[in-house]
Amino acid sequence: MIRFFNEDVPYKLPKKQATRQWLKQQVEREGYVIGDLSYMFCSDDHVLQVNRDFLQHDYYTDIITFDMSEDEEKIEGDIFISVERVTDNATQLGVSPEQEMRRVLAHGLLHLCGYGDKTDEEATQMRAKEEEWLTYFVS
Repeated sequence: MIRFFNEDVPYKLPKKQATRQWLKQQVEREGYVIGDLSYMFCSDDHVLQVNRDFLQHDYYTDIITFDMSEDEEKIEGDIFISVERVTDNATQLGVSPEQEMRRVLAHGLLHLCGYGDKTDEEATQMRAKEEEWLTYFVS
C-alpha cells in the first residue's frame, strides 16, 4: 500500500491514483512488490530536523528515505520529501514542479530497490533509472 501524508505543509499530489499505479509498476519491473510505503510531504525545516535527528546530518535536502523492509522481495519504508526543495529544484532545472516531484518520488523508491547515489557512478546510474521510470508515467 502506498500512502501520501502532509506533515507541516499543505500539498496535494497531482494525479495521485496514476502516481500510485506508476510507482507500483516500476517496483514490479525491478522484481519487488510494495508492502507498506509512506511518503511524507514536508517543509525544508521539517526535513532538516529529520536529517539532524536520525542521520546526524546538518543540511537541507529534497528527500530522506528510511528502509523498513524485513523481506528482501518486499519494499517498505518512509520517505520524507521537502516540497520547498522540489519546487526550487524544478525552477532551477527548468521543469514543472509536478515532473520534478515524480522524479523525487522515484528517487526515494529507487533507494529502497537498492540503488545508491553516493559515488559518481551510482549517481549516474540513479539518474538513468529515474529517467527510465519517468518515461513510463501515464496519467
